[in-house]
Amino acid sequence: MIRFFFRLLSLLCLAVACIMAVLDVSRSIAGSEIVLTALGASWASASFDTLNLAQATIQRYVSPWLWDPVMLWVLSQPGFAVFGVLALLFYMIGYRRRRSGHLLQPGQ
Repeated sequence: MIRFFFRLLSLLCLAVACIMAVLDVSRSIAGSEIVLTALGASWASASFDTLNLAQATIQRYVSPWLWDPVMLWVLSQPGFAVFGVLALLFYMIGYRRRRSGHLLQPGQ
């Protein structure tokens, strides 16, 4: 059940990464230059209030140093890359390893 949850999270993150990549590619084609939208800019344009809430929550309940060097660096990265890495990490957590040698027949 837990592996299914992580694989589902991986699929959702991959879908968001693809959507963000398509938006960046279409903006790049329209502007005739490479456009990489930062995650923070995308998040602020979608919902500025939740970005402020996330900042206040992390600074108050987790640690102020986590927001300033770590989260600001993550928010400055391209959105499709951040969600692509998250999709890969969630997939790796939810990956089911195959047992070697249990289902192989002799002569195969």
